[in-house]
Amino acid sequence: MRTLLLALAASTALIGAAGAATVYPLDRATILAGSPFDFKVEFKGTVKAEDVKIVINGADYQPVLGGAVDFIASEKGKDDAALGSAVLLRGVKIDKAGAYKVDVTAGDETKSVTWDVFATPEAPKAKNVIFLLGDGLSVAHRTAARIMSKGMTEGKANGRLAMDDLDHMAFIGTSSTGSIATDSANTMSAYMTGHKSAVNALGVYADRTPDSLDDPKVETFAEALRRTTSKSIGVVSTAEIEDATPAAVVSHTRKRGDKPQIVGMFYDVKPDVVLGGGSAYFLPKDVPGSKRKDDKDYIKLFQEAGYQLATDKDELEKAAGSEKILGLFHTGNMDYALDRMQLKKGTVETFPNQPGLVEMTKVALESLSKNPEGFFLMVEGASIDKASHPLDWDRAVFDTIEFDKAIAVAREFQASQPDTLVVVTGDHTHGVSIIGTIDDDKPGTDMREKIGTYDAAGFPNYVDADGDGYPDRVDVSRRLAIFANNGPDHYETFRPKLDGPFEPAVKSQDGIYVANEAYKNVPGAVFVEGNIPRDGDTGVHAVDDVVLQAAGPGAEEFKGYMEESDVYKVLADTFAIGVKQ
Repeated sequence: MRTLLLALAASTALIGAAGAATVYPLDRATILAGSPFDFKVEFKGTVKAEDVKIVINGADYQPVLGGAVDFIASEKGKDDAALGSAVLLRGVKIDKAGAYKVDVTAGDETKSVTWDVFATPEAPKAKNVIFLLGDGLSVAHRTAARIMSKGMTEGKANGRLAMDDLDHMAFIGTSSTGSIATDSANTMSAYMTGHKSAVNALGVYADRTPDSLDDPKVETFAEALRRTTSKSIGVVSTAEIEDATPAAVVSHTRKRGDKPQIVGMFYDVKPDVVLGGGSAYFLPKDVPGSKRKDDKDYIKLFQEAGYQLATDKDELEKAAGSEKILGLFHTGNMDYALDRMQLKKGTVETFPNQPGLVEMTKVALESLSKNPEGFFLMVEGASIDKASHPLDWDRAVFDTIEFDKAIAVAREFQASQPDTLVVVTGDHTHGVSIIGTIDDDKPGTDMREKIGTYDAAGFPNYVDADGDGYPDRVDVSRRLAIFANNGPDHYETFRPKLDGPFEPAVKSQDGIYVANEAYKNVPGAVFVEGNIPRDGDTGVHAVDDVVLQAAGPGAEEFKGYMEESDVYKVLADTFAIGVKQ
């Protein structure tokens, strides 16, 4: 009987889902008390306004949401296709913490969701928060960085990474609202808003309309700080500053590629320090290299707003200590650390004086710490991910070492300013593992036979003669054997890519990606058949949990398994920015 009842309940649930409306924020949303958000209901069919009933905790919704919804008789999709009716109310605030059950009906369409509206403690736990994110940072990246940077003898590391000594830890789930897989936009957005979202979305719930800028918004952490505090805000990245991770600090769009508009969103929030690449989206269309389609000159606008402009390492040093700094050091993404520091490949010849993540972090801290009210600083090691996609593991690990050195800068600051919370995490992982070493001194030309596994792996022979924490070269005779579990068709060379960043696959005349034959005749190279769809040219993100570590006041809240949206609550608690009851 119990089995029959369960089967009937499941069947009923499926029938109900078929006629269900969609409510934003979604079921189980966590919402900071007093934080503005947009409320929307999408109906599958056309309904009448008078048939729409919205009840919250058993009573009329208007006292809770603060106003009446606008009724949209028929939303339009691509090519003006009818999508069904909807209701929308923007800028909702709920000041009272508690559990809220929202019931929506219109004809045969029904939907119920629950929201957890939370307040924060009366008193802040910390004055400053430094949030460091290694884009794509996986356990293998950390392990490889430790071995490559510090070395290993008789099974024990010869030194520790800065991130190794952060004393609180949690595993973080990264999945999006639409799938188990994820990207950097919705993952960082969850950290910065407390709301999960869809792949490519920033600061919004991804609705069904084609306009990427009209989706239901949720407040970002930077906006919450502007609304409730006088703290300074900094955003630092080795990527284009409009790229997904830095953009998530300030942005609202369904499409992470809306980079010209994202620059405008940076200008709206005006973080006090903005350092990274991506100047092409700041320049008016008539300037060579601009990627804008309008005449807006955001560099001029930021300068008129009091920002000191820096375009290379020397100008950044001169700007250090300024209250407001706009540093744009590349038209696109900044070059990999390995290229900037040793190989001089990529676009280093065109942009020869780029600062590194360590220099940018130091300058940001010097500037932001002048504010007696404190600050929030986001630092992204973006190129860990950007090198991992094309399976360029030496560049990825070198950037992981640089990211760890930025963590060391944050920890040094924390040592003198103990009222600072330091958080280190990733947004997602990659399918990468270290399986042993590759030993060129083994006889023969078959590179596959030069891989040492188990006891034959021994230890790599990287050398750091100058003591700067980076190996003096990556093309040593016994190096780490790092491989991905996914990717396109490509040729595995078993060697560092010294001639420039790796391009594993290229598009064929048929429009699919095939192995790049530029690597076919490298001695010992082998063809590796891909395991992702043939319209993909690089490896993809993994769904594995990321590791978060933290130290300082508030770090004790990080423990066990958490969602990225839960991390937002810890940040909000640390600064006590929720409405007090």
